[in-house]
Amino acid sequence: MTKNKYEQVVDLINTANGEDPNHENDDDKAWPKELLYSHRMSDMLERYTPQADDVMKLAIRAQHIQRWKSPRDAYPMNKQGYHQWRTALYQFHADQLAQLMQTAGYTENEIERAKQAVSKKALKKNKDTQLLEDVSALVFIEHYMLAFVEKHPEYDEQKWLSIILITWKKVSERGQKFALSGGIKLPESLLPLIEKAIG
Repeated sequence: MTKNKYEQVVDLINTANGEDPNHENDDDKAWPKELLYSHRMSDMLERYTPQADDVMKLAIRAQHIQRWKSPRDAYPMNKQGYHQWRTALYQFHADQLAQLMQTAGYTENEIERAKQAVSKKALKKNKDTQLLEDVSALVFIEHYMLAFVEKHPEYDEQKWLSIILITWKKVSERGQKFALSGGIKLPESLLPLIEKAIG
């Protein structure tokens, strides 16, 4: 059976992310890291906004496409270098997705819309960008926040409260309500810290 253009791009994203040389375990299965991340993003979108259209489903699935090809240490290891890396990264992901969507026959308007979201343009103003930001923050809290905490034992409580609050403020009011009403699994050991941060 011939696949539609949406299915074609999903397959292309999976193939691209399946090349990730970095691996992560989930339920005793080793996954290419960004392939697992893309599945978690799609799963969260389905739980949070099941009515999202195909353009946003692709933008959210491709948010980290081939991230390993743009390593952090390719930029100065300071605050300015971090921001340069993030800006270049957003554009890299957006361009990668645009190429795949073009291959499958998406229109210029659809491709531009996906690129705007993936490159994090007009956060808080662009509903697509905000949806992507909500989903990525919810995925981070559910799947990655605990590992991030364990990776940085040098951070004190005040630093963690600040990090959690910054993440929380990026999420829309709807996303915050979703998280607090059981929409995601909050890391149990971090609950006191999370509750203190969002107060």
